[in-house]
Amino acid sequence: MTTGVERLFDELGHFKRFQACVYFAAIFQAISCGIHYLSSVFLVETPTFLCNAPPNITDVLYKNHSATSLEGIWAYYKPGNGPVVVRTALGDQWELSPCFKALRLDAIPFQYEFFGNKTVASCAGFVYDHSEVQQSIVTEWDLVCEREWLAKLTQPTFMLGVLVGALIFGDIADRIGRRPILIATSLCQFTFGIMVAFTGKFYLFVAMRFLLAMVSSGYLVVVFVYVTEFTGIKVRTWTSMHVHAAFAVGVMVVALVGYLVRVWWIYQIILTLSTSPFLLYCWKFPETPFYLMAKGRYKETQELLDKIATFNGLPPTLKVSELIEECDGALLTDKKQADGTAVEVDKKLSILDMFGSLKMAGRSATCWAIWFIGSLGYYVFSLGSVNLGGNQYMNLFLAGAVEVPSYLIGCYAMDRVGRKKTCAPALVLSGVACMLSIMVPQDSEVLAIVLSMIGKFAIAIAFGLVYLYTCELYPTIIRSLAVGSGSMMCRVGSVLAPFCVYLADVWIYLPQLIVGILAFIIGIMTMFLPETLGQPLTSTLEEAQALGSKPSKENAAVDGEEISKA
Repeated sequence: MTTGVERLFDELGHFKRFQACVYFAAIFQAISCGIHYLSSVFLVETPTFLCNAPPNITDVLYKNHSATSLEGIWAYYKPGNGPVVVRTALGDQWELSPCFKALRLDAIPFQYEFFGNKTVASCAGFVYDHSEVQQSIVTEWDLVCEREWLAKLTQPTFMLGVLVGALIFGDIADRIGRRPILIATSLCQFTFGIMVAFTGKFYLFVAMRFLLAMVSSGYLVVVFVYVTEFTGIKVRTWTSMHVHAAFAVGVMVVALVGYLVRVWWIYQIILTLSTSPFLLYCWKFPETPFYLMAKGRYKETQELLDKIATFNGLPPTLKVSELIEECDGALLTDKKQADGTAVEVDKKLSILDMFGSLKMAGRSATCWAIWFIGSLGYYVFSLGSVNLGGNQYMNLFLAGAVEVPSYLIGCYAMDRVGRKKTCAPALVLSGVACMLSIMVPQDSEVLAIVLSMIGKFAIAIAFGLVYLYTCELYPTIIRSLAVGSGSMMCRVGSVLAPFCVYLADVWIYLPQLIVGILAFIIGIMTMFLPETLGQPLTSTLEEAQALGSKPSKENAAVDGEEISKA
């Protein structure tokens, strides 16, 4: 039986009625995090466009196709494959390209080919094909040609807000509690989400999205801690992993709403309202027993324990005083064990202690690499799914849908074959899927989509388990530091992911090549990490360093002699 605060789960249930209600209520709002993280896929969608046409057009030519207006030619027009030629009522002939237009001089017959002199002019505006995208921020503020970089900065600045939010709200939650942060970030998500739709100015739009990213990230970081502190150790792996599943549901919601709504500000409002019911009950959330105990709020803790017991149909017999005594006893035991051996607990530790020896340095570098490629690969597969060909809305929906079974299989494999034997093959499989997708002919869209979904499925497994694996690889004295630094590498990967996706403009397969090579190499590196399945959590750096090492016969004999004496 566990001791300390953890004992309450043995007494009141690891995942009974009360915990289940709190858990599913809390992760419902995590859906909104997935929504806002991926909503830019359709917010910044760029439809086919041309330089603004002169007034009073009477005829339009494109290759062998003719029409009386530009609307009749969009179905045939392909950017980069020649201009669209138009004639006005005054007889002027213009060649329209995406970023410039040219007036034909002395052109008498109206035909597509022209070898005479032209006067090139800059674009005073643009015309867009509204058959697929009625209105996006690109068409709203003409974010094309020399302003295209502004549209491409939308997602990276959002991810920068995610990084800042994770740093700020994680620390505040340790100071003032999990519950206030969950409520505050949820209210701010709703407020900023609606404000984004009514900004009116591009730079204000980016600023509101940055704030939205901060609070979305803050909620996601704190909800992981919240559900962990409300569920027992027997189900903690499953409950923590399936917060990611709620995020994946948000990705599917983005695909569905994007398909149904093609006006960006209406799309943004509907996405924000989709999780608004959470605001009706989030104020009923209790503070976690772990936080209340840590802050010495024992009366509130007792009230919460009684409430949990009653809700779970159990007699309210567990007393806070019993948990306090066990915690104090554990502390005394730790102090006795620390005499002469664990003085390092009192030392001020820094990130350098993660690299204190060659073995720990290799372990830390590999863990950081897993965090990085997990995030980079996850967002490259998600953001890049709309560029695979076929139906972009279905592609994004599938990119979210494949995550749900990945977490189920990942949880099962983690507890059966081990953390290392689940993470390493998943990364290698993702890398191989990326490499194979490069060899697929461009007209084989179905095969390209299947390989991309396999890559997303595999990277989601690795990304989902790295949090728990990192916790188990490091001792208590630097565990939070290890997870925090790993999370920082994760945020770096998410900031770089949009830029990686944009490299498809250089070569269509360059994002897959980068992710594939990194995932494969890091998967091989992961095979050299120690297995932690069934191993107790370590307390000192020496114990952590010994993970995966087979004890020598001499040490085994000494251990056996000590056990017999005991």
